[in-house]
Amino acid sequence: MEIVEQAKNFVAEKVANMPMPEATIKDVDLKGFGLDGITLLAMVSVSNPYFVPIPIGEIVYKVKSGGDVIATGSIPDPGSLKASDSTMLEVTVKVAHSAVVSLVKDIAADWDIDYLIELGMILDLPIIGNITIPMSYKGEMKLPTFSDLFKGNPENNSESLEAHADRAN
Repeated sequence: MEIVEQAKNFVAEKVANMPMPEATIKDVDLKGFGLDGITLLAMVSVSNPYFVPIPIGEIVYKVKSGGDVIATGSIPDPGSLKASDSTMLEVTVKVAHSAVVSLVKDIAADWDIDYLIELGMILDLPIIGNITIPMSYKGEMKLPTFSDLFKGNPENNSESLEAHADRAN
């Protein structure tokens, strides 16, 4: 019985000292703005210290503004991490128009949205099982004005939105 206990302790110690994948939200940009709401694009860098690819089970997200949760969701099966390398993931986060409308006070004060994005990346590690890597990113997004939306030709509107979001960061 003592040998079984020693084996459990040995395995637990080895697992505790194993390097773990690390993830960071590098940037968040306004991807789109329409009648159905806004779409944010979070750029997430994830390093995989293992010599095998690691499947990502799911990415869950929560968007907060003014202390209120304005959006939640998940992205099932977003792919896998490259072996012994860093992977850049594009995580699309949707915020419904009704949630944006609820932020009228914040928007009216300075025509921007102060936000906090919280992501949880669920990885399926061999032997260990599922782990969740938590991340967060706090920012401020300047919204386009009506004149920004109608400048030039319609194809340039998305460029105008991106430039607006870049200035906020």
